[in-house]
Amino acid sequence: MVTKAVRGAIKVKDNRAMLIQEASIRLIKELITCNSIAEMDVVSIIFSITKDLTSLNPATSLRSIGFHEIPLFCVQEAFIEGQRLGIIRVLLTFNADEDKTPQPVYLDGAEVLRPDLTA
Repeated sequence: MVTKAVRGAIKVKDNRAMLIQEASIRLIKELITCNSIAEMDVVSIIFSITKDLTSLNPATSLRSIGFHEIPLFCVQEAFIEGQRLGIIRVLLTFNADEDKTPQPVYLDGAEVLRPDLTA
C-alpha cells in the first residue's frame, strides 16, 4: 500500500451552518464512494473555504458522522480577486494499492474550477 491523495470541491448556496454541514458531508461521502476508500484507510483531510463561509468549520461537520480518529484541518482559501465564492475544497489523503488512480469529485457548480478533471 502507498499513500495517495484526491481533491474535490463543492459550491455552497450561502453562508448557513446547515448548508455548510450538508455540503461538507456530501463531498466527503462522494470522494470516499467514488474512490472506494474505507474510513480506516483515510490518513488525513484538509479543507479550505472561501472567505464568505464563516458559519461552520467543515471539519466540525465531518465529526458529526464519525472520523474521530482522523486528523482534520481547515484553512481559509487565499483571496484572489475575481474568485468564486461559496466554495469548500478538500484534499483527502488515504492508503491504497499502488495501481489505484484517485478520482477527483467536483459538485454543485464547483466543476468549473477544474473543467480538465470534470469533462
